[in-house]
Amino acid sequence: MFSHFLSSDTFLACLLPLTLFLLSLRLVGNSTLPELRQLLRELLYGVRRTTSGHFSVERATLSYEQYANLSNRELDSMRSSYARLGRAHKRIGYELGYPRKLDRLQDAIRTNAKVTQGIVELARHDFPDHLRDLDCSGTRGDLGRVRESLKHFVRDWSEEGREERGRIFSPILDMLKEVPQAKRDSLRVLVPGSGLGRLAWEISLLGFNVTANELSYFMNLAFRFLLSEKTTQSTNQHTLQPYASWFSHQRTDDALFRHIAFPDVVPRLTSTLHLAEGDFLAQGPPASFDYIVTLFFLDTSLNAIETVEHVHSLLKSGGTWINLGPLLWTAGGQATVELSLEEVLHLVRLTGFRFRGDECGVASRTVQCEYTADKQAMMQWLYHAEFWVADK
Repeated sequence: MFSHFLSSDTFLACLLPLTLFLLSLRLVGNSTLPELRQLLRELLYGVRRTTSGHFSVERATLSYEQYANLSNRELDSMRSSYARLGRAHKRIGYELGYPRKLDRLQDAIRTNAKVTQGIVELARHDFPDHLRDLDCSGTRGDLGRVRESLKHFVRDWSEEGREERGRIFSPILDMLKEVPQAKRDSLRVLVPGSGLGRLAWEISLLGFNVTANELSYFMNLAFRFLLSEKTTQSTNQHTLQPYASWFSHQRTDDALFRHIAFPDVVPRLTSTLHLAEGDFLAQGPPASFDYIVTLFFLDTSLNAIETVEHVHSLLKSGGTWINLGPLLWTAGGQATVELSLEEVLHLVRLTGFRFRGDECGVASRTVQCEYTADKQAMMQWLYHAEFWVADK
């Protein structure tokens, strides 16, 4: 029957606009041909859409490997823009020290590349079958994702990030500290969207049995870089200049190019801290966790309804969901639903949860926080994130 549809006039009528749509993505977007073939397959066969291909170990490794090259291309463009100045303005730029500023950016790229290259070497060791035939030619890495991951080293694993992570970790950790110490080692905690793993690691130190789950290998490879004795042996062993690529909103060049050492502690996998790399929606079996902790996670969902349902299914009867985060939905129509806080809270109830705050008429509370912020810059994003505790 399906073969008849493929040869029908209806299919042919749909094929032209579909082809034009895919072609436009290829021309104006960053999608590769394999990614477009996968999109076509999903459109035809109704396979669930995910973003795992973009965040795969292959694409992440390629992106880290291209960090220096892509950054130097940007620097070349900046030098070319400066070179177009007239002689009088170049003289002023020289007096301001702008050529030296660009040289300092070159030095920062070299500093950061030591870390990105270390991540690549470990990835090739850990994933030889995936990366043996990795071809970088003709494929552009995602420089933005690499830079985001480097900033996560600062937020999660440096003294510089202590204040920011403390503001968002504390409500979660304080709630878990209410569990009697003697019971904690028998309780399983899942942390989806665990990023570079600091929150999951902190929860494991409280005595819980913790699984850190992360889809993006941009994050997973960076976390492995810290976990591995091959690459990280001591505190503050590595150095980054994480803000050097963003000249806007900077008070001084020294602040722009400052060095930040990491990690402030050396994490390791233990009997109470485990990794589950991959899609949260593939985690299972049902009713296998006592707690699920989500931090800046729910709004990354392409289908928030499915995500909330899966949180509910993974929890044991009487299990608890602890959440803190904003609602910055994936734009461009990629998210199937983009809900308000009111709608999200209603959805959580419809799924079968009961908020701890319902007794007093307050299901959740607001936590003002930042996210990988440069605390010395002239601008910071301030989130009014929502915190709740809900029981199944």
